[in-house]
Amino acid sequence: MQWVETTGKTIDEAKGLALDQLGVAEDDAEFEIIEEPRAGLFGRVKGEARVRARVRPTAVRPKVERRDRRKGREQGEHAASGRGEAGQGSSGQRSAGQQTDTVRPPKGDAAPRQRTPQQRREPAAPVSREESTVTAQQVGEEAKKFLTELVTAFGLDGTVELREDGDDLELTVSGADLGLMVGPRGNTLSAVQDLTRVASQRRLGDHDTRLRVDVGGYRERRREALSRFANQIAEQVISSGEARALEPMSSADRKVIHDVLSENSNVVTRSEGDDPNRRVVIAPANA
Repeated sequence: MQWVETTGKTIDEAKGLALDQLGVAEDDAEFEIIEEPRAGLFGRVKGEARVRARVRPTAVRPKVERRDRRKGREQGEHAASGRGEAGQGSSGQRSAGQQTDTVRPPKGDAAPRQRTPQQRREPAAPVSREESTVTAQQVGEEAKKFLTELVTAFGLDGTVELREDGDDLELTVSGADLGLMVGPRGNTLSAVQDLTRVASQRRLGDHDTRLRVDVGGYRERRREALSRFANQIAEQVISSGEARALEPMSSADRKVIHDVLSENSNVVTRSEGDDPNRRVVIAPANA
């Protein structure tokens, strides 16, 4: 997964801008602090905070072969049978010095199970990223298959198209009356995108691709509307000389605001607060 580099007056501000660019929550990202602001005279701060961030890789869960599970179960049955026979001659009491390693069951289980030698082994190490052979094309095909089935599950008539650009994947759903998959302010669309990522990237153990879903051209229309709105607020900020805080937005919408106003040298933007109440603040550049 590509790293992004951002700067801010503080470490938290630089991290917030990085999260907006990545479009993820803080728990799903990892950071490297490149530079911290330095203390100057009279309590002033010199320099800027600089951080690098990327989406946190997800470890692939190793599969357990059927024969290993069956072997472990058989060993457990033999061990339990041997303990039962030994207990018959001693009225169910253990002999002196005998120890039993048991696993406490979760609530609702009838009795604790004896751990077998197979079960006492250390868990297998997760597959490293270098061992993954998943390609962007495989991830895209799985995502397209899942999204096509999801459109049918919604009871809608739509066509899913996949566009690949290196590690960037974009799936678009075209058709009429697709508003049900978008929802108010794109909330349903965000959930659809998350589900598609789980069904493709996480299931295949992919760490490198960036997957994006759009339905009925909503994201482009939303970007255009947000761009006009951001420029209007920026003009008000420049005229009044006072900062303006926008309403809470999703990380994708905040990224649009930051991107649009990054070309306006008269204002600066920053994100404040925690999700789901995180918002963009637009302030005069000379403030």
